[in-house]
Amino acid sequence: MTAQAAARDLALAAIHDALRGFASEGELASLSRDENLREALELDSIDFLSFVERLSAATGHRIEEEDYPRLATLNSCVDFLTAH
Repeated sequence: MTAQAAARDLALAAIHDALRGFASEGELASLSRDENLREALELDSIDFLSFVERLSAATGHRIEEEDYPRLATLNSCVDFLTAH
């Protein structure tokens, strides 16, 4: 496994951890990587903010409000996290 693939796997694991409690393991496992997270998991604005805060805490990087659109799907979240 390449370093980039390992980083993407770690990012995906952090995203799944941050989404726990908002969705069951089965729902998380069945999510398409390009599916809109807020729509698919019915996250309201408070839920989404909690997700962002958990993700920020897990990665040690502050996520600014202007970056929220980059957290729309699993793929875009992974791309965002691995770019930082």
